[in-house]
Amino acid sequence: MSYEMIALLMFASMMLMMMTGQRVFAAIGFVAVVAALSMWGTGGSEMGFSAAMKLMKWYPLLTLPLFIYMGFMLSESGIANDLYDMFHVWFGSLRGGLAIGTIILMVVVSAMNGLSVAGMAIGATIAMPELLRRGYDKIMVTGVIQAGSSLGILVPPSVVLVLYGMIARQPVSQLWMAGVFPGLIMASMFIIYVVIRCRIQPELGPVLDAEERDMPLSKKLSLLKAGILPLLIFFLMTGLFLMGITSLVESSAVGAVAATVAALIKRRLTRQVMEDTLRKTLGISCMFMWIILAAMCFGSVFDGLGAVRAIKSLFLEQLGLSPWEVLILMQLSFIIMGTFLDDTAMLVIVAPLYIPLVAALNFNLIWYGVLYTITCQIAYMTPPFGYNLFLMKAMAPPQVGLKDIYQSVTPFVAIMILALVLIMVFPQLALWLPTQYYGR
Repeated sequence: MSYEMIALLMFASMMLMMMTGQRVFAAIGFVAVVAALSMWGTGGSEMGFSAAMKLMKWYPLLTLPLFIYMGFMLSESGIANDLYDMFHVWFGSLRGGLAIGTIILMVVVSAMNGLSVAGMAIGATIAMPELLRRGYDKIMVTGVIQAGSSLGILVPPSVVLVLYGMIARQPVSQLWMAGVFPGLIMASMFIIYVVIRCRIQPELGPVLDAEERDMPLSKKLSLLKAGILPLLIFFLMTGLFLMGITSLVESSAVGAVAATVAALIKRRLTRQVMEDTLRKTLGISCMFMWIILAAMCFGSVFDGLGAVRAIKSLFLEQLGLSPWEVLILMQLSFIIMGTFLDDTAMLVIVAPLYIPLVAALNFNLIWYGVLYTITCQIAYMTPPFGYNLFLMKAMAPPQVGLKDIYQSVTPFVAIMILALVLIMVFPQLALWLPTQYYGR
């Protein structure tokens, strides 16, 4: 059997196991181990062992549980909820102001958590009922929350970029910096869309009642203080890192400790909050570690096969595609896979093939990490099986149906595609900040 056929068989077997409902790490790891033992005999078992040792020796891996802990601590203790109260008052006098405040809230929550699930939970349980109660259009509100929460995997400290950095062996700090401007650009595009749409159709985003708008300045300022603490945590964590005072791992520890101290200062550090935070942190961290381990084992088998060289030969020599055409095909495949897989599964399935291929095509792997993440955001919201669509359905009030959720994402997906094209055409939008900082 040819190496190309073995590689195709491995992918087909893995996808078939996933369709039967097997866990991602189990499907990937099982196929990798069976392929290694079949081709190299008992010596093939060393591949999985070597992958495990590489994972355990990789010091930046410590950032993963610490950032996840920080996000869950801020969420479980209700500190992230205080931010919405602040945006509610300060943006409520604008048409669509609460929707704009919700997008900004999502960016801030993303900067504290690194996962899209936390933003979705806060938006669906806190922001959405308030927006609907004040007469906001349910379709627009649903789209705003889904689009805003998707920024969690792009804005630092993005856990997805950490995973990409681990698998692609790229500096996580540079990946985070590369995600800053694209994330802010995308959030700005969402806000511009909401402003224009509410100016054309004012009934979609009415202003607050006069009683709520006429709140005394002293009360507004007191609500403003609620947002200072979580923002201080973020700037303390990233500021020390960018000034070179702390390393990446030390910064994640600063964030985790600061979140715990903030909950203590707010008198919300109860036994239940700590238990829920630790349980969720342990569950998410273990899931990621098993997936990364399986992916590294799968990748080592692929390296041994030489499948990357075979695929490169197929695209460039036999099919005659240009490097840019190959890149576009890879992005389209991510969008298709994203209709039924989450971002982590997509990354670990194709990372052994795509990342070496991107490097062989002489594209920048930092830049490609941003492209991958934006494509994941698009895939999250693409019907019929986008991850965020069903997550929103599970959390949304009864009056928001699946048809409303599908309809709500159309303009935001179009905005994301436009952002993706901009980053592809102008790579410096992603690379300028890490180049400026690390090129000194």
